[in-house]
Amino acid sequence: MRISLEEAAARLSRGEVVAIPTETVYGLAADAGNDEALQKIFTTKQRPADHPLIVHISDIDQVSDWAAAFPDVAVNLAKAFWPGALTLVLPAKNHVSRVVRGNEPTIALRVPNHPVALALLKLSGLSVAAPSANLFTQLSPTTAEHVEAGLGDAIPVLDGGACTVGIESTIVSVAADGQWQLLRPGMISEIGRAHV
Repeated sequence: MRISLEEAAARLSRGEVVAIPTETVYGLAADAGNDEALQKIFTTKQRPADHPLIVHISDIDQVSDWAAAFPDVAVNLAKAFWPGALTLVLPAKNHVSRVVRGNEPTIALRVPNHPVALALLKLSGLSVAAPSANLFTQLSPTTAEHVEAGLGDAIPVLDGGACTVGIESTIVSVAADGQWQLLRPGMISEIGRAHV
């Protein structure tokens, strides 16, 4: 079921899930601050509850809403690659939901580089958790048609065209002391030493 940008924002505000485009893959989005909405992601995807979700924010200034520490290494990476296909895993603030964190002490954050996704974040005023919009272990969708084929017509889809990157984001974990580790390679295959 295809929906407009305005309807997508309204549905997210009501605690519903909506499939949204990013430059990497389509994500199954829900309000990152609403545990009931987040549970719908896990149920729809048949995803284990101990898998943390990536929270999509609209700009670097929102990191402080979620992260207890934002070391210089992480700041430099964010400035170099956001908006873009880089997810930063940082120490989480105490108030951040254990559901979105998968019971981990960290929070995963990304600023997507897709005009429709960014417009939705700004219009809704929300940060959204948005793992790939597919059943757990299935191929990640890169078009609205893929989402509908995998999850069915009942899932509302905000169509933003085909994803330009087509694979999941690179994930880098940065500890409070600035120690960093590549957790998942992606399009940003070499985190240049100049950035860290």
